[in-house]
Amino acid sequence: MTDEDTAEGEGPPTHGRGGSVVPPRWIRRVVIAPAFVGGAVMLLLALPLWLIGAAFASRLVPGRWRILRVAWFLFVYLWWEALALVVLFCTWIASGFGHSIRSEAWQRRHYRFAGWWLDRVMSSARRTFRLSIDRTGDEAVERSPNPSLVFSRHAGPGDSFLLVDAVLNQAHRYPRIVLKDTLQFDPTVDVLLNRVPARFVPSHGRAGSVVIDSIAELASTMGPDDSLVLFPEGGNFTPGRHARAIEKLREIDRPDLSERASRMRHLLPPKPLGALTAIEAAPNADVVFVGHVGLEQLSTLRDLWRGIPLDAAIRTRLWRVPADEIPPPDEREGWLYDHWEQIDGWIEDQLQT
Repeated sequence: MTDEDTAEGEGPPTHGRGGSVVPPRWIRRVVIAPAFVGGAVMLLLALPLWLIGAAFASRLVPGRWRILRVAWFLFVYLWWEALALVVLFCTWIASGFGHSIRSEAWQRRHYRFAGWWLDRVMSSARRTFRLSIDRTGDEAVERSPNPSLVFSRHAGPGDSFLLVDAVLNQAHRYPRIVLKDTLQFDPTVDVLLNRVPARFVPSHGRAGSVVIDSIAELASTMGPDDSLVLFPEGGNFTPGRHARAIEKLREIDRPDLSERASRMRHLLPPKPLGALTAIEAAPNADVVFVGHVGLEQLSTLRDLWRGIPLDAAIRTRLWRVPADEIPPPDEREGWLYDHWEQIDGWIEDQLQT
């Protein structure tokens, strides 16, 4: 990454921001971030009032304290946000007002804090919504001496949080992420990920080349403890998206892939360009495929609302392919589909147990 001087000594600005609804950095720092901290203080002062109101409203809505659970989690999350912003402001001062914040030592400190913060947020979510998480395969990723490319299924709310939490706190790796620029409305995500190797890309308009360039840059500069996280499907599975993806493959004259995609019952066919770009840019990296079950029925806000408390048992499974076992370029597309079919079959098995 290039090291450009900014007001906070953070990373380079978002590429290709034409049409973006994200306000300039100074507004995000001077207006939005302090508003989150002020909102947390105001909610704390009014805690008895809104807790009683949420509890009363919950009695009028079907479900077990649905409104109260959501209100409480949002309050707790807002306070974790406020704490993170205070800590990140202090680290900016301690790094010489941002002068050395791009150094390796400070980036590792940010990753350690991110792991601690994310663990607290996920613990709050597990308690509030009665979630349980069972992971298999993390140790294989942790033991590898190589950097890794993590290709995960995309389904349900919060699976990106679950995945990054696993990379940081179970596999003990430093995640690199390409994500939409609108996520910068979350001040902690905004400040933290602009200080570590991550890229915000436009959420509107044609951002394809920006995404691919960002993937190539992040993958090519990984060290042995780094992991680049990607969701090759590009979105959550729905029957409509599945049908459109199959039709698109037919339109581009790929009947072989459309036939394979039509046999997948739980996954969208992977979009290969990003994944293959990452493999090409990081030839010494292992590839880790991630499947998970437990969030399939919660793809929309309506599903999530109706499901609270979730009482969900989330199971994840990791498959590691060492760098020296990755096939040559002309075989990688079919190989990627092979592993996607393996994940689809694993999901089918898990849903029937």
